[in-house]
Amino acid sequence: MSKTQVIVGLGSCGIAAGAGKTYNKIKALKEAENLDFELKKTSCVGMCYREPLVEIVDSTGTYLYGEIDEDRVFEIIDKHIVQGSPVKEYVVQSDLFKTPENEFLDEQVKIVLRNCGHMDPESIEEYQARQGYAAIRKIAGEQISGADVIQKVLDSGIRGRGGGGFPTGMKWRFAAGNPSDEKFIICNADEGDPGAFMDRSVLEGDPHSVLEGMIIGAYAIGATEGVIYCRAEYPLAIKRLNIALDQAREHGYLGKNILGIKGFNFDIHIKEGAGAFVCGEETALIASVEGERGMPRKRPPFPAASGLWRKPTNINNVETYANIPWIILNGPEAYAKYGTEKSKGTKVFALAGKIRRSGLVEVPMGITIRDVIFKLGGGIKDNKKFKAVQMGGPSGGCIPEYLADTIVDYDSVNATGAIMGSGGMVVMDETTCMIDVAKFFLDFTQKESCGKCTFCRIGTKRMLEILNRITEGEGRDGDIELLEELAYQIKDTSLCGLGQTAPNPVLTTIRYFRDEYEAHIYHKKCPAKVCKKLLTYEVDPEKCTGCTVCAKNCPTHAIDGDRKQIHFIRQDACIRCGECYSRCKFDAIKIF
Repeated sequence: MSKTQVIVGLGSCGIAAGAGKTYNKIKALKEAENLDFELKKTSCVGMCYREPLVEIVDSTGTYLYGEIDEDRVFEIIDKHIVQGSPVKEYVVQSDLFKTPENEFLDEQVKIVLRNCGHMDPESIEEYQARQGYAAIRKIAGEQISGADVIQKVLDSGIRGRGGGGFPTGMKWRFAAGNPSDEKFIICNADEGDPGAFMDRSVLEGDPHSVLEGMIIGAYAIGATEGVIYCRAEYPLAIKRLNIALDQAREHGYLGKNILGIKGFNFDIHIKEGAGAFVCGEETALIASVEGERGMPRKRPPFPAASGLWRKPTNINNVETYANIPWIILNGPEAYAKYGTEKSKGTKVFALAGKIRRSGLVEVPMGITIRDVIFKLGGGIKDNKKFKAVQMGGPSGGCIPEYLADTIVDYDSVNATGAIMGSGGMVVMDETTCMIDVAKFFLDFTQKESCGKCTFCRIGTKRMLEILNRITEGEGRDGDIELLEELAYQIKDTSLCGLGQTAPNPVLTTIRYFRDEYEAHIYHKKCPAKVCKKLLTYEVDPEKCTGCTVCAKNCPTHAIDGDRKQIHFIRQDACIRCGECYSRCKFDAIKIF
């Protein structure tokens, strides 16, 4: 390498953390001091918890700096670039010495995320330099048939990464086997799970890999047009996708007779979704693309036979397509060596919640949930106890700590009552109320229900009403059984995956945390001390100094006591707002 490079991570997470300001500061210093280095942009490397990230690559090696805000820019530029002395205290990863975050990166196997954070996502040249579009060129150069491409995908064992886990090659074979003058291939980028950001990061960091995967899929099934259905709330992803599409057309990867393959005419356009969670379901997505309200359709017929505009259609999500070029280039055997017997390859997870290292990780199937949380995620924040992890978003369930050694594959996760889903992991600690969690996710799915199915539309509302009563201290004997009865009726009578899985968070929390439900209903207590109407605030007479701070800040004047005298709280006037607890500097307010 002839010139030192300074590379700033400008994914959405980095920009939110101030990386845009960091980039502009570095640019201003470079111009003002006439410094000799190349300033570049990249996306998220997955280490969201250490953003803004700045990587310096010089003749000695690579240095990834974490938490480089505007105030630290001058220091690293002056010491590292001008003086040639890396600032090791800020380095979070390097190929020259061990750093605190080595474990986070070393434990991963990156196939989907192979390019994210390592190239400019707006440069097709950089993508090609990293074997980009080599897979479709190999297919064209070796004249590999569409049937052989499908067989390679089947042999790899990859299953759809969007939630259902259906074998990708089988899905492609079904679409290929339905003759039509027109076929479609769709990328589902309508990522809507709270706490999930895998697809967004891939689209922002490596959009060409998704396009290449779609191009290969289109060749395999004989598709003539592609659609990327991306939620409008992802403006940076959409911007970079549009840039990538223009570049792909200019280089002959989209258009007519692609790479000299006679009759292979294919192009892709973007359809921006309005953020309806139900449009993650493939038939609802198809309805939305057609300009109708996003509501699921009865199956059969399945999209492979009658999908978009009633033509054969294949739908996979972002992560699935991003795997395809790697599989074609490296062979299905190389992919199948990762994972378990029925769940091959790697999986990308978004770590969020009460975890030290929030961000993106890619791990081989078969790793345990415990290793993901504690080895890669660094464990629980503030040394609290690990309580549960929510997998699969609103459609998934809560897996308790004692099942943390469950391996990550489709069948093992399903056996717990949760689902793999698209890859969200929301980690919870001892301060989390599981009924409150169930209420949060059910509230989300109840609002996102399209309303087509009576049980989904009304049943989720009735379940939510019961959960609200329980958390407000008005739970009744029989509520748990009523929740279970409603849950199974909703699952059995709903048309699409939203309704069929909406009760999962409630069912898994009842299954694993029934004692919390009973404490709320029968003892009118919230063990996690979250549900306000079930809390009691009292003054500890041994710690109260009579400073009067709590009394002065109580909005209902429920605290009595003279200065330098022990105070007490009148329970009939207390609204359980917690203001006294947060204001007391002597730990004299206790919660029961």
